Amino acid sequence: MLLALPLAACGSSAEQSGSGQPPPQVGYVLVKTSSVPEPVTLGGRTVAFETSEVRPQVMGVIRRRLFSEGSYVRAGQPLFEIDPSLYRAAVNQAEANLVSAQASAEAAIARAERLKPLAQMEAVSQQEYTDAAAQARVARAVIAQNRAALETARVNLRFTTVPAPISGQIGRSLVTVGGLASAGQETPLAIIQRTDPMFVDMQQSAADLVTMRRKLRDGGIAAGSTAVTLKLEDGSDYPLQGTVEFSEVTVNQQTGTVTLRARFPNPEGLLLPGMFVNAVFNQAFDPNAILVPQQALRRDFDGSAFVMVVGKDDKVFRRKVNTSRTYGNSWVVTQGLAKNEKVIVQGLNGLKQGTLVKAVPANAPQDPTVDREQAADAGAGAPKRSA
Repeated sequence: MLLALPLAACGSSAEQSGSGQPPPQVGYVLVKTSSVPEPVTLGGRTVAFETSEVRPQVMGVIRRRLFSEGSYVRAGQPLFEIDPSLYRAAVNQAEANLVSAQASAEAAIARAERLKPLAQMEAVSQQEYTDAAAQARVARAVIAQNRAALETARVNLRFTTVPAPISGQIGRSLVTVGGLASAGQETPLAIIQRTDPMFVDMQQSAADLVTMRRKLRDGGIAAGSTAVTLKLEDGSDYPLQGTVEFSEVTVNQQTGTVTLRARFPNPEGLLLPGMFVNAVFNQAFDPNAILVPQQALRRDFDGSAFVMVVGKDDKVFRRKVNTSRTYGNSWVVTQGLAKNEKVIVQGLNGLKQGTLVKAVPANAPQDPTVDREQAADAGAGAPKRSA
């Protein structure tokens, strides 16, 4: 019986250490929460910052086109010339009418001034003077009317030269020389677009927007950044960063989406109106996100994700987790882990449920056995030599 006690003790020690071998050393990281952006990718279309239709304000035959199609024009630059003959004649007529009115007014005013002292002396009737004074006031009003008519005629004459309302790139001319232009026509003479800066109108699901705003209200997420990046139709990245300026307050009844508008600098004209782009920006931040290094996460045959966790008794157990996306070199775990748990990232090769291990921080020096296991992990895809 006395000899059996040491043997039993030795057997117990062998069971704990795994047939007399020291427990394998693994490196772990403590699970911590971090503030992680929640990126959103939305499809959108580029829209010119300003668009103006060049329209005539008077009727007449177009005599000249004063610009090159597709060129850059500045606000106020003459673009078209409408035949000014009739409008120049109208100005001359208005000037003559004004001179005539001024002459008539001078006579009426002079007569009223002569009759005033005579009426005071009762040399003429008071009624005669009153009529003369009224005629003088009417003459002054006629001068004002003719002066306004002259100004209108001059404005119409000025409108025979059609200027650019804004600065920007002008498209092709939609009318030809010799065509008839009128103030009420449906077709513009040309269209000018200002493309620097450029707007990008993005469409986001109203349901996603409501969900995000509810989380913001409840404190589950924090407001994100307004900085936006673009991916062009060919898959390349647009080199300049934009800013989200506003979102619509009305949901499109046909698509169930809300329009968000971003503004991008476009000094080289790379963005053209009507292009399809993908806008990527951090609409919100998750302040309590759990990050796990990518090398710690493994997959089962059914595709589900799991990690190996060190328990309080230094034994390994599997933990199924849910992941939503990657962030940098880590997975964002949404379910399955809690703060301060020890997730194994080194020495994973050959680990099984319930294995007793020696757990050290991942950046601590490893023993040669662990180094060999890490090398095996790194070369998992290489052919293995037979024993």
